[in-house]
Amino acid sequence: MDPSQPTTASDTLPRAAEATDLGDARTTGFRLPIGYFRWVICALLLLGVTKNYMDRQVLGVLKTTLLHDFRWNEIDFARLVKAFQAAYAVGMLVMGWLVDRVGTRWGYAVAMVFWSVASMGTSLANSLRGFAMSRYALGFWEPAVFPASIKAVAEWFPKKERALATGIFNAGTNIGAIVTPLVVPWIVVHWGWRAAFVGIGATGFLWLAVWLLMYRKPEDHSRVSKAELQYIQSDPQEAARKINWAGLVPLRQTWAFALGKFLTDPIWWFYLFWVPG
Repeated sequence: MDPSQPTTASDTLPRAAEATDLGDARTTGFRLPIGYFRWVICALLLLGVTKNYMDRQVLGVLKTTLLHDFRWNEIDFARLVKAFQAAYAVGMLVMGWLVDRVGTRWGYAVAMVFWSVASMGTSLANSLRGFAMSRYALGFWEPAVFPASIKAVAEWFPKKERALATGIFNAGTNIGAIVTPLVVPWIVVHWGWRAAFVGIGATGFLWLAVWLLMYRKPEDHSRVSKAELQYIQSDPQEAARKINWAGLVPLRQTWAFALGKFLTDPIWWFYLFWVPG
């Protein structure tokens, strides 16, 4: 527009719109409003972690009931806890590989099916061995929740938001630990302790239906706007490279992570399995 010409109201409106767009661009780097669907995915991850911890904690909430009904002692209960933890240690090594191999969507889905079935299958147990078998299965498949969730965050969030998204879905560990002692006793009073395993386990299939319906990579998702996709992909991706197991051992990061888990996990697992009783 020629600056010598007088400004009219019709000229002012496009300028205002342009100024608004530029203001958005200065704030976000994009002219179009950035969508929010990535946070819907984060909420779904939060629910998945909550479900995961509810499944593993049902046994701890029912500890007193099961000790009474089956005439177990504390050592018997400790054997069940050890069965879960031993399988969990093995599963931690396998599940990350599985999620990388088949992808986030199907890796998480397969694990959810198997650990939900294992949780429900506990209702059929009538002996210590039967309970131990179900805990082995549950412990083996449940570790998939964290590599799958972290991989989903890497796919759906730019680096500047990944710490926040991880903190949100990881809050499901505490939500599950709070909700389970509130829900399970109510189920036991109305339908018995076997129904608690069935009910909590069956919710996994409700989550699974929503997960398969909603989860895709952002570039393949119809609900993701062009601006949101550009924002998600705004950080340059590092080239992926394979590292063998032996190459991880000398790294300080490996030992820092392992030491942190070694110091904190015994306390956390004590709260999950022993304090409710």
